[in-house]
Amino acid sequence: MSTRTFRITVRGVFDALTGAQRAALLADAAEHDVLRAAFTPEGTLTYDIAARPAFVFRFSDTGEEEEDALEAAERAEERATAWLTERGYGFKNLRSTAEDLSQAPMGKRQRRAARSLGS
Repeated sequence: MSTRTFRITVRGVFDALTGAQRAALLADAAEHDVLRAAFTPEGTLTYDIAARPAFVFRFSDTGEEEEDALEAAERAEERATAWLTERGYGFKNLRSTAEDLSQAPMGKRQRRAARSLGS
């Protein structure tokens, strides 16, 4: 059996932030810019608190079966919740989606490479 890679996106909204928390998020905003976003086992957080209170965590995880994506999504939500709770940030509307990369459609370059390998 092969290992599957999952990309998990956890979305939510900051809730009831204090002035100090908002200032801290604004001060760290460059570190959490969408241009730095990546799917990693540790997870990356992106937000633009100046524009809106929404945030996105991106995680990667692995499993053996397609159904393991559900457990991976649960683990990702738990990690996101822990990160937010450790820092005292209130949040709401937490939801996640998981994508099994083995089921993702191939892009144009991938299809071209697969054709060249087959010839």
